[in-house]
Amino acid sequence: MQIFPAAGPSLVAVEGGHREMGAMLGRQTRDLVVRSLDVYYRRFRDQAGLSEADVMRWGSVFLGVAREYHPGIAAMLKGLAEGAGQRAEHIAALNARTELLYGTGYREEGCTSLAVLPGHTADGHALLAQNWDWHPEQAPVTFLLATRDPEGFTVLTLAEAGMLAKSGLNSAGLGVCANLLVSDRDRGGRGVPYHFLLRGVLESPRMSVALRRTLDVTRVSSGNLLIGDAGGEAIDLEVAPGVFGHLLPEGGLLAHSNHFQCPLPLRDEKVRSSALTLLRAVRVRHLLQDAAAARAVTTTDIVAALRDHYSHPDGVCRHRDPETSESEACVSVYSIVMDLTARELFIAGHPVCGQAYARWRLDDLFTEGHEPEVCFAPAADGRRIDGNVRPHTLPV
Repeated sequence: MQIFPAAGPSLVAVEGGHREMGAMLGRQTRDLVVRSLDVYYRRFRDQAGLSEADVMRWGSVFLGVAREYHPGIAAMLKGLAEGAGQRAEHIAALNARTELLYGTGYREEGCTSLAVLPGHTADGHALLAQNWDWHPEQAPVTFLLATRDPEGFTVLTLAEAGMLAKSGLNSAGLGVCANLLVSDRDRGGRGVPYHFLLRGVLESPRMSVALRRTLDVTRVSSGNLLIGDAGGEAIDLEVAPGVFGHLLPEGGLLAHSNHFQCPLPLRDEKVRSSALTLLRAVRVRHLLQDAAAARAVTTTDIVAALRDHYSHPDGVCRHRDPETSESEACVSVYSIVMDLTARELFIAGHPVCGQAYARWRLDDLFTEGHEPEVCFAPAADGRRIDGNVRPHTLPV
């Protein structure tokens, strides 16, 4: 197990069986797990009104759900708890933070995700990308998590300390991006937490398995998963308790933000309050449609779209709104671009417009002393740039 410095977040790489990987992860990130638990337990208490007993009770429920949903995920959660010196129920509750927070009406988050089919890219590669908008206080306890099982199956995902997945890709060429959705169907109760679904997709060897692990389960919260495949397809899944919808690419592009686009029998509880969600997905499509029509989209084009500042500070590249309180601050904490065909992930921290991206290759993750390559440098003067302008890049 090694931790490598990077231009973006650090990389934590663990290998072995699921419980062994979890234990290694817990030992090496023990202090970060404590910090992450402190942050979310404060939010559970202050914003969701949950007591310590409530969190423990629900943690036990979701630990049982993990065993039924995917035994490997349950084993990783237990191993992580052991390695970090924490209760397994606490770690399970942390991985169900969406359900514990948003089931009570807490809903401050945003993200913009997109996919480009290989027939519309310059090099014929399948591309997937996202800006993760969340509280800036979580940036220091968020890292890239690489796992490799005894069969060599590899996963690379962004992860908050104590959690197992967010947006990422695997060695089968499957990738996923996450977007918060909130509906009037969201409720407390026993079901598969959203972050379990994300890890379930990343543990999948092919698209059909990923779809079953997302759709053929009991859910108690809403969410969006944009799934792409090196094989040449992409699909967006809007899921809610008891119902789901799907969107397919148009003109080689597929994009999503934080509101329901499918005509589902529910009331969208976020669309009115979420910053620019009705336009962020449209905006990135507008920025990429000409290149997509010419079958010439590049990762440089996608980075430019992710750095776009239309309706600043609430654009695709989100900045702190000076009118919000510290506890409610929301920014583009990390930006990710994935080349599913090449099995590569590019990542930059906040501010996305002012940071270079680090490029990680799945084939090199477990190479001793491996360092990521730096690319997609920000504008030379450090100012925020317009999404229509291609940023300068460093040689790669």
